[in-house]
Amino acid sequence: MRSLLLLFCLTSARFLPAQTADADRTQFDGHCAACHGKQGNGGELGPAIVMRLPTYNDGELATLIHTGLPNSGMPATDLNDRETRSLTAFLRSLKPSGDNAVPARVKVALGGSRALEGLVLNRSSQDMQLLTDDLRIHLLRKDGAGYREVTSQSDWPTYHGQYSGNRYSALEQISKGNVARLAPQWIFSLVNTAPLEVTPVVVNGVMYVTSVNECYALDAGSGRQIWHYQRQRTRNLVGNAAGGINRGVAVAGERVFMAIDSDHIIALNRATGKLLWDTEMADWRQNYNATSAPLAVGSLVISGTAGGDEGARGFVAAFDQATGKEAWRFWTVPKPGEPGSETWKGDDINHPSAATWLTGTYDPQLDTLYWPTGNPGADLSGDKRIGDNLYSSSIVALDAKTGKLKWYYQFTPHNVWDWDAQEPPVLVDTNWKGQNRHLLIQANRNGFFYVLDRTNGKFLLAKPFVKKLTWAREIDASGRPVMNPDQEPTTAGNKICPSLEGASNWFSTAFLPATRLFYVQALEKCGIYTKTPMQWKAGAGYFGGSFEAAPDETPRKVLRAINIETGSIAWELAQTGMANSWGGTLATASGLVFFGEDSGALMAVDASTGKPLWQFQANQTWKASPMTYMFDGKQYIAVASGSNIVSFALLR
Repeated sequence: MRSLLLLFCLTSARFLPAQTADADRTQFDGHCAACHGKQGNGGELGPAIVMRLPTYNDGELATLIHTGLPNSGMPATDLNDRETRSLTAFLRSLKPSGDNAVPARVKVALGGSRALEGLVLNRSSQDMQLLTDDLRIHLLRKDGAGYREVTSQSDWPTYHGQYSGNRYSALEQISKGNVARLAPQWIFSLVNTAPLEVTPVVVNGVMYVTSVNECYALDAGSGRQIWHYQRQRTRNLVGNAAGGINRGVAVAGERVFMAIDSDHIIALNRATGKLLWDTEMADWRQNYNATSAPLAVGSLVISGTAGGDEGARGFVAAFDQATGKEAWRFWTVPKPGEPGSETWKGDDINHPSAATWLTGTYDPQLDTLYWPTGNPGADLSGDKRIGDNLYSSSIVALDAKTGKLKWYYQFTPHNVWDWDAQEPPVLVDTNWKGQNRHLLIQANRNGFFYVLDRTNGKFLLAKPFVKKLTWAREIDASGRPVMNPDQEPTTAGNKICPSLEGASNWFSTAFLPATRLFYVQALEKCGIYTKTPMQWKAGAGYFGGSFEAAPDETPRKVLRAINIETGSIAWELAQTGMANSWGGTLATASGLVFFGEDSGALMAVDASTGKPLWQFQANQTWKASPMTYMFDGKQYIAVASGSNIVSFALLR
């Protein structure tokens, strides 16, 4: 009900023709005032609309009146042309009212002789967000009798911060010497949401954050809302999106892209939040859903899909940024008879999973996408899918323009433990063992740390990064696991390490060039895996078993720094908590690692030693990873904490 696009809340009552000169007012009262107030300045059931109306022309308003926004709770109406013109005329006459009213349009004096004129989107006594007629957002701060314009000097333009997937920032303002002065600067709350898994994206001073089926644009320096897009959640949906998960947006040009729970991808105008196009990626009734942040590359926007625990066949798809038209699609599991299908002996090739629900990474020089794929289905039973099950639990390297497969590497062949490969594939260019290499590194859910040559997929190194690892003895020289006996799920239940959650998972990792260390949140935990016969059906899960924690152990989250040349652990920091947090890492050039500590604190440690230097107790079970940006000359650290976005900076 708070969407920028939800300009009206037309009631379902029929319009009764007015018999007086107040016909326009009567129409508004009969269709809009109950939600948006007598003067359009907001009511109990709907937002203020007076400051949004100038962003729509009369034709757009007429279309909105006729068709409504059913997904946002606004019904259609059958007003005729005369009635529509009457209502539109009255809407144009509305003006803000009340002691705190903000004029629809203002002219703002800046330094010198410069001035800006436009629509006030939001303001306080100290700041203002102004939309000028060229549809550009200007972020202003009070400066004497006028204002000064502010923006970001260092953005965080993608889910991972950069194409490489490495949560590393060159910012150094927050350092080992002053990090103790880090304090919250602002908090923005998203109402009626599950714990957020989003990573904020910042472009030109504007921060974009999401929960399922809604997106907010915020002033990155104050947290003040600029616009809000929302649509109704899909009923009878199954999968992670049904639980309220969405991890963020991609931004390119004047568009913001996000995935909708029903496995659609949409484009919004970056300045207004107006819906530009909406494309279905797959039919949600076949157990598809979507949770990940898209990736904008060239003229395309690229997305994967969720639904792996429900047997949905995975894919990566690219869409034209301007139109939403599909450009290409790569299926992560071949159809029967296609090359690779021989690795699926049995009926499960028809409901194979291998979903693609985490944002991939991209190498512009090689023009190659690296996308992690999910586990095969059914998750815990391989009886109806004998073989390696390509291309599940893998990295697939795809040509960014065509989607054609260049190479793949499968971490866990014939996976029966739910260990997908949806951990961030981090791209690193460095001298590795005396040779300059283009590497892909990952701490995989199966408990091994991997180093690959990303130009060709050649296996270079794999070492365990957790102690509780029983399913395989090692990864051999060819890159395949050497299995230990009796380490698959059984109908009676079997203890196996790592746990179903994995030695790591989708939360972010970071590599710091100065230390040459890779930072990962590791989970030391085993569990009881039980296999259960199951048939696939639409609208239901396809897990093939169950899991419970091993009763004879205490799980522990541990922050570990890994030497990428040897795979050895350089240092570690054991955490206190219930080992059920999902916060990742962020490394900065000043030698700091920020991460969500298992007790509920956001913490910073010395990247060389792991020594704790700062913490802020948020008392949250982390579901998101931190990021950083520079705004108006100040470095911020921001993170989703529960249903809030919290942004930190140094105290002056």
